[in-house]
Amino acid sequence: MSAQQKDALVVFQPSGHKGRFPIGTPLLDAARDLGVYVESVCGGRGICGKCQVSVAEGNFAKFNIDSREAALSEKGFKEQRYEEKRGLDIGHRLSCSATLQGDVVLEIPDAFKAAGQTIRKDADTIGMVRKPAVRLYYVEVEQPDMHNPLGDADRLCKAVSEQFGLGKITVAHRLKSGLQKLLRKSDWQVTVAIHNPDLCPEIVSIWPGYSENVSGLAVDIGSTTIAAHLTDLMSGEILASAGVANPQIRFGEDLMSRVSYVMMNDNGQQNLTKSVVDAVNKLIDQLLETAQRNRNELLDSVFVANPVMHHLFLGWDPTEIGQAPFALVQSEAVHCSASDIGLNLAEGASVYLLPLIAGHVGADAAAVMLAQHPETEPHPTLVVDVGTNAEIALWDGNQLLAASSPTGPAFEGAETSCGQRAAPGAIERIRIDRDTLKTRYKIIGPEEWSDHPDFEEKSKVTGVTGICGSGIIEIIGEMVLAGILATDGIIRAPQNEAEEAVLKPNGRTWSFIVREGTPHIEVTQNDVRAIQLAKAALYAGVKLLMQKSGITKVGEIRLAGAFGSYIDPAYAMLLGLVPDCEVDKVTAVGNAAGQGALIALLDVNARERIEQTVHEVTKIETALEADFQDLFVAAMGLPNSVDEFALTREHFKMPEFTPPDSGGESGRPRRRGRNRSR
Repeated sequence: MSAQQKDALVVFQPSGHKGRFPIGTPLLDAARDLGVYVESVCGGRGICGKCQVSVAEGNFAKFNIDSREAALSEKGFKEQRYEEKRGLDIGHRLSCSATLQGDVVLEIPDAFKAAGQTIRKDADTIGMVRKPAVRLYYVEVEQPDMHNPLGDADRLCKAVSEQFGLGKITVAHRLKSGLQKLLRKSDWQVTVAIHNPDLCPEIVSIWPGYSENVSGLAVDIGSTTIAAHLTDLMSGEILASAGVANPQIRFGEDLMSRVSYVMMNDNGQQNLTKSVVDAVNKLIDQLLETAQRNRNELLDSVFVANPVMHHLFLGWDPTEIGQAPFALVQSEAVHCSASDIGLNLAEGASVYLLPLIAGHVGADAAAVMLAQHPETEPHPTLVVDVGTNAEIALWDGNQLLAASSPTGPAFEGAETSCGQRAAPGAIERIRIDRDTLKTRYKIIGPEEWSDHPDFEEKSKVTGVTGICGSGIIEIIGEMVLAGILATDGIIRAPQNEAEEAVLKPNGRTWSFIVREGTPHIEVTQNDVRAIQLAKAALYAGVKLLMQKSGITKVGEIRLAGAFGSYIDPAYAMLLGLVPDCEVDKVTAVGNAAGQGALIALLDVNARERIEQTVHEVTKIETALEADFQDLFVAAMGLPNSVDEFALTREHFKMPEFTPPDSGGESGRPRRRGRNRSR
């Protein structure tokens, strides 16, 4: 810390909330000022230990912070006493005691988050074909005698092959040392698990007697969220599902920030790899405990991820993906053992990762295609997996095109002053009264809206904590419809008493007040810009694919992903997030990437199908396309400064579109006719 430094920048992850505070400010006070909820049952006395935080060490280029433990004060009496009596994990600090001494990035450990993130990545296996890569076979093995010199392993393979019509079978080497004792103890009756029985059958596990318990794991590793499903491979039933925020967020909210972290920090790649593998292992432990299943039965797994997450999960350096020509270590599907990458599955368990489509179009996009198969539709169909990195697939009637757009974390509640991830207490729906400009909203949790008499009582459990992605989309759309936000994204100065009550000066710009009180929630000009940038990146990617295919409209739009599943389709078009379309033709399809992972887990033939499909896809790298920038600039308009969006305008009864070269306002909502009062 410089001798002249009087304040310091603190960033709380995973929320991304940040601010400057005087040197010596307790971390708990800084968190509360920034709206970061850190629990403190004992009121900051250093007794409960629930306010723990940890320093995310490393160079964070996005924040211009070299984050180190030295940025916090040394442990004082309260922390020393707590550590002696109850213990503190290495790197953990009590935020009620530790004070700010320099710029730092802090993380709230999972065990101390007051309200866990709502992982909205549901899945089911209804209607899926069940032909898994690992199958069980119960056999009775012929006992040895003097006239049959075959070894026990050979006779086991012979029995399975003859009884089930399989080809040449092998036994995993690690099983052979205990095979003879197991066969004799089980009276020569065993159940074997065979991997890939149709092609190169190998016995990977053996149980005495009869067993029908074998499970598999399907995991979608997103930039923001990791969602996992433990599945019974015999029945196809999902036994348990769980999700967690991707711990890599503390190293960078978007993909390029994480690539930058790898490039700028020694052991950067190893740190990122360890964090995601550890998170997956914790999910595995949680799923097995919930389902009351044994680890030694968990023999197969399928993972999907974007290219950067894919490489980091496998322990590969993603640096080359961060620069043209975006070279991948391997684009074909990956087959390896769980032990190769440090996963705590059964001994001998297999791992399969779907193929990557291009440098920035990943296995998650392939999984979406596998789940949605848009190429079977008779009309042009668009599938968009909306997240930190949006995956786009377009079927134009003749070919399947795919691209990816770097939307960033704004849709996940980051990069906005009022934003947060979807969790209890977050505003998820909102409306503005056209006359009074007052808002009413619904939070995650209670069913009542804020203008309902029971809302205050029902919302006491969680309180109102911020605005999640679906709510942010709606509030900006409502501001456009109410006439206080121009279609170029500028919050206008108030022109009458009603507007003066809700529009407050914020430097040279204006902010819209959503909620007075604690917490105070407002939408700033910077918030609007963050959403404009994110939605423009997505729409420009979609428009680029449409240009490449020569189509001007689509017949159906499917919104996938945790965020895409909960936004109102009409408001998605009002913002220009997706192309103009009949509202009833825009549907949410849930976590399509996770569904694709489940399909590949339960049906080995589906793996072959998607590998073939990926070879046939027309890949578009948006970063290399000359038209992308022009499309991006046009898409900054609300809904767009060039495209008409006639169906959307009709749906919301907006003014007709005025082309930008006509000297009009490009379809800005008309202002109310009252005079400004001052």
